[in-house]
Amino acid sequence: MEAIETHRDPDKPTGPRIDPPPLGSFAPQAPAPDGPDTVAGASGEAHPRRSRLPERFQPDVIFAIALGGALGAPARYEVAQWIKVAPDGFPWATFWTNLSGAFVLGFFLTLVIERLPPTRYLRPFFAIGFLGSYTTFSTLAVETVLLIKDGHVALGVGYTLASVGVGLALAYLGIVLARLLPGGEYR
Repeated sequence: MEAIETHRDPDKPTGPRIDPPPLGSFAPQAPAPDGPDTVAGASGEAHPRRSRLPERFQPDVIFAIALGGALGAPARYEVAQWIKVAPDGFPWATFWTNLSGAFVLGFFLTLVIERLPPTRYLRPFFAIGFLGSYTTFSTLAVETVLLIKDGHVALGVGYTLASVGVGLALAYLGIVLARLLPGGEYR
């Protein structure tokens, strides 16, 4: 039986060497002479001061996503209540939920991106929030593992292949149908 080393030599490197970023890339910037809302760059020119929050952090958009998710999750639950699934049978509720979500996402995103004027909240609300909580890849994965574990290998593999294959086909169909709508392209 091998002994496990429990103490580490602090002077001995334990992993790959990571070089520090170039000097000045993360260094605090001194305030520029023309006001507290600007900072001096490396060459001395003034730039607007950056917020400490990541540039992508937008609480209003996150709220729209959360609101969409709060509506999509109960919709998924209702579909699961409406479609009865036999024990050790094909997971029809998740299958139809994911397929309908793939079709609607393809259709919706095509309309939003190609036909509608830019909006700040519609895409995050519906595509990320509502459809993100309505569809469920994790449930597909767990149901597949359970089917295989319970000896239904062909059913589990078939379920996964059908979900991915038919889902891709339906997403593509949604894109094609959205592009066939009369009214031309916005962009």
